[in-house]
Amino acid sequence: MTFSIVARSDDGRLHGVAVASKFLAVGALVPAAEAQVGALATQASANLAYRPQGLTLLRTGVAASDVVAGLVAADGERAHRQLGVVAATGPGATFTGERCHDWAGGQAGDGWAAQGNILAGPQVIDALRDAWLGNATLPFAQRLLAALRAGDEAGGDRRGRQSAALLVVERGGGYGGGSDVVVDLRVDDHADPVAELDRLLAVHTMLFGRPDPATLLDLTGAVAAEVGALLAAVGHPVNAAGPDEALASWAGVENLEERLVPGRIDPVVLEHLRRCAPRVPAPRAGSDPVDVPAAGADS
Repeated sequence: MTFSIVARSDDGRLHGVAVASKFLAVGALVPAAEAQVGALATQASANLAYRPQGLTLLRTGVAASDVVAGLVAADGERAHRQLGVVAATGPGATFTGERCHDWAGGQAGDGWAAQGNILAGPQVIDALRDAWLGNATLPFAQRLLAALRAGDEAGGDRRGRQSAALLVVERGGGYGGGSDVVVDLRVDDHADPVAELDRLLAVHTMLFGRPDPATLLDLTGAVAAEVGALLAAVGHPVNAAGPDEALASWAGVENLEERLVPGRIDPVVLEHLRRCAPRVPAPRAGSDPVDVPAAGADS
């Protein structure tokens, strides 16, 4: 009733799961991940005990294939289970019980495993695999979602669509550096859940993505003048010390505090500020133009 991909980033820092199903709130049941440890997906007749048990085994350095073997060997209902696992290193592993509803199966490779049941056919898993392997330049969360989208477009769950989820972890990579959860997004009941998950990830990246140091603009000259005028227009006037305090105040209201860098401004923040105050005139003739580079997605 579900298709998923569990994976590790090429540098080993991130682990994650992307999953979709004709099942209410699939993200509440299937995925589990722990930073620098691994990730897993338990599905078909999901055994939720696999999540803590699997992560415990991974934490002790057990290989993904041995985690799968150990979990299913101890499960009298293993014929109805489906499981995908990746560890901190090495190839992923997948298992499909012989009583899972057709079409059911999976594939695995270095740092990934894809699996599904009640699918339109084996092409769904092929599409997950090909999209994962073919999008190595994408940020990790976007790469997982690209694989999920490919599986959905290849037919996905043959019963239809209902929910989807994306979970990504990295040590200290969450909000404010105080959490390992980088992304935890769920679409619980929707006519096109993968597309909606894509929209939510774009919003999440805009709000919580870390700024690219190469694109940051110094808050001086024409940039500082424009930012000051924009902030005043949205009710956050700049004081004599400069725009940082007013910018931080406004960014906190807009939930953009993760993109703040003292003395500089992220182009993503500047573009959002411009959208919030569209009637502020551009810098006067003779001023240096403020060229905002296109913002890339963060993982």
